[in-house]
Amino acid sequence: MTTHSNTPAGWYPDPHGAPQTLRYWDGAQWTQHTNNQQQGTPQAQPVQQAAAQMPQQAAGPDPRVQRQVNQQAGVAPSGAGGGSLFSEPVLVVNQKAKLIELTNEYKVMDQNGNQLGSVVQVGQSAFRKVLRFLYSIDQFMKIRLEIRDAYGQPVMLLTRPGKIFKSRVIVERPDGSPVGEIVQQNVFGKINFALNVNGQQVGAIKAENWRAWNFAIVDHAENEVARITKTWEGLAKTMFTTADNYVLQIHYQLPEPMLSLVVATALTVDTALKQDARGFG
Repeated sequence: MTTHSNTPAGWYPDPHGAPQTLRYWDGAQWTQHTNNQQQGTPQAQPVQQAAAQMPQQAAGPDPRVQRQVNQQAGVAPSGAGGGSLFSEPVLVVNQKAKLIELTNEYKVMDQNGNQLGSVVQVGQSAFRKVLRFLYSIDQFMKIRLEIRDAYGQPVMLLTRPGKIFKSRVIVERPDGSPVGEIVQQNVFGKINFALNVNGQQVGAIKAENWRAWNFAIVDHAENEVARITKTWEGLAKTMFTTADNYVLQIHYQLPEPMLSLVVATALTVDTALKQDARGFG
């Protein structure tokens, strides 16, 4: 699987912190190939020049994120993925906590708390921020989200046009080429979404309760391929902020464009549903 990272393939300092060790980055993800770093080798200078471009990994697993994944979401620890938004089996999506939410922002991590990317709302004017501060009208307004990798480079663009009852999210690559759409199917009861590519349904998102906190993602044959679980953000955040936290578990390696739609689903579930709840509030 590939990502849209701008970092070229090559040998870089091991992101897991192994001393004097280089690990090979294939242009999309970390591989299992390592090499001992020696002074004066031809690779040393390019490695030092490019090291600043590589995502900084945490010194060790973050116990708060691990608790969110293992205890709150009920996801058992799994093997490490490729270290990117499109190659990890588990994504943790935590919304930035704000007393007054004027711009949607999310941090995306792996199951150990290493940041893989972010989601930032773009294209919002000052006038719209004023309206958002004064009124709960998010659901009636167009929302554009930019998914960025660990280097801050855009990898997908998500657009939810203004709506009244049913949400529709358009998923595109940074160059504007289409990936697909996430289309809400019903208003009452357990909310369902269709995953469409070129006008054909390739999967669905099914809420497991009327509050739309947990979702099963299925393919065209109704086989579950992934699951989204809302996790408790803590009493203070629940009472005083609008932040929501989710865990996406992908059960097995998915082909494109299904993979991109599943990742986009996890990063838009708050915008498509929870924003609506505030809009009617």
